Amino acid sequence: MATNDRLLVQVLLFGLLAASLWVLAPFWSALFWAGVLAFASWPLMRLLSHLLGNRQALAAGILTGVWVVLVAVPLIWLGFNLADHIKDANALVRDLQLEGFPPPPEWLEEVPLVGERLIEGWRTLDEQGAAFFDTVRPYLGQLGNWLLARSAKIGGGMLELALSLVLVFFFYRDGPRLATFVHSLLERLIGERADHYLELVAGTVQRVVNGVIGTAAAQAVLAYIGFTIAGVPGALVLAVLTFAVSFIMVPPLVWGPAVGWLVWQGEIGMAIFLGVWGFFIISGVDNILKPYLISRGGNLPLVVVLLGVFGGVLAFGFMGLFLGPTLLAVAYSLLSDWVASKEPVTVLAGDSRAGENPPD
Repeated sequence: MATNDRLLVQVLLFGLLAASLWVLAPFWSALFWAGVLAFASWPLMRLLSHLLGNRQALAAGILTGVWVVLVAVPLIWLGFNLADHIKDANALVRDLQLEGFPPPPEWLEEVPLVGERLIEGWRTLDEQGAAFFDTVRPYLGQLGNWLLARSAKIGGGMLELALSLVLVFFFYRDGPRLATFVHSLLERLIGERADHYLELVAGTVQRVVNGVIGTAAAQAVLAYIGFTIAGVPGALVLAVLTFAVSFIMVPPLVWGPAVGWLVWQGEIGMAIFLGVWGFFIISGVDNILKPYLISRGGNLPLVVVLLGVFGGVLAFGFMGLFLGPTLLAVAYSLLSDWVASKEPVTVLAGDSRAGENPPD
């Protein structure tokens, strides 16, 4: 009877846990990002708390406010700018429908080999503008629906970011108690190896954070060099924007329009230079520097880190940049421990046949 009661309690506890996870499911992403942000900046939290006389709540509130200013405000500004650019693009399409194409730029005719054909194509589009827009109007509708869907997704991401910044305050304030709870839970599950796996997860997440920030900083510096050489105005501002968009791994959002601006200004040589520099140097460094920084200081093979980074991004999106290497690191460590715990086969000393040659 006691066994049945124990089994019933276990089933009820499992059902309660499953129901709790189901309730928290809509907030997993926000909880994850809040946890990563709090963990990555915990040294700052510890220092600030010490300076404020160990007042955890005050230190948590100040540091959360700093993150709101550094992260939320620039992203909201970027969102409003994107909305303005979408309005400008719609106005441009409407003007083209009513007034036709402007005269072709002078540099277009000077393009080697294909300059005359480009001019003829420009004039053909201008003469057949109405028919052209009638042809592409259905696609414009599809593009508008796609932009609307992406805008809704971006809006949801903004709300998720706001929730993450709210949750990070509680991670800061209750961090020590959460760490103690996780440590006790792991000790209950895996015993004395709890400290090892906590250090493994913490070290992996820290290296991923360092890799992401270090790669973004390197891409920003390289972008500034490229913009300065090409003569693009506002090189410093564009470099800062490159640093921001590097976190979502799309630096072409910055250097791509700069290449288009150079082409429009007739600076074909500089446009080609910036395009090559952006593709191979600014964007290419992500594939080399980030895996190196993530694997540096750890005992994971580089191939495991590469598979964790790229496979994690493909499987989980940007969140997989942290989840992928962490999951593979824990799995690799578990397999290594399992292999190392296997006792070697020994030959008994009393076996008189030990060392004898096998019979013919």
